Amino acid sequence: MNSEAQEGGCQCGAVRYRTSERPKRVLACHCTGCKRRTGAAYGVGVYFAENDVVITGDPMQTYEVRSDESGRWIRSEFCASCGTTVTWTLELRPGLRAIAGGTYDNPDWFVIQAHIWTRSARGDMRYPDHVDVFEKALPPA
Repeated sequence: MNSEAQEGGCQCGAVRYRTSERPKRVLACHCTGCKRRTGAAYGVGVYFAENDVVITGDPMQTYEVRSDESGRWIRSEFCASCGTTVTWTLELRPGLRAIAGGTYDNPDWFVIQAHIWTRSARGDMRYPDHVDVFEKALPPA
């Protein structure tokens, strides 16, 4: 097993995955869509090149929504049995796949690099000193 490889899956175990290599980026997103998708104060996406993610187990269901800000689609994939969102892709970032950070067997292995869409964050949110914070999306690379 590659030393960078990590595994995880949905709540019921019907969907499993393995990621390899280092993530391209790790973001905490405070947009309304991520909060609704996760049921939490923010979502954590660990982004990889598509071919660095292998998904096994049961087929997942898909839900697509368009951003009210950009009009671009976000396609979530979730377990058909337990409803856990495991992964998503973005029209804006072809070739990348995000893994929901909380679905890793060891969710402490990655480091959040930035908090985005903080204009939608809870009023009591505090950010670590070592991460970048953006009111909206990441600036263009």
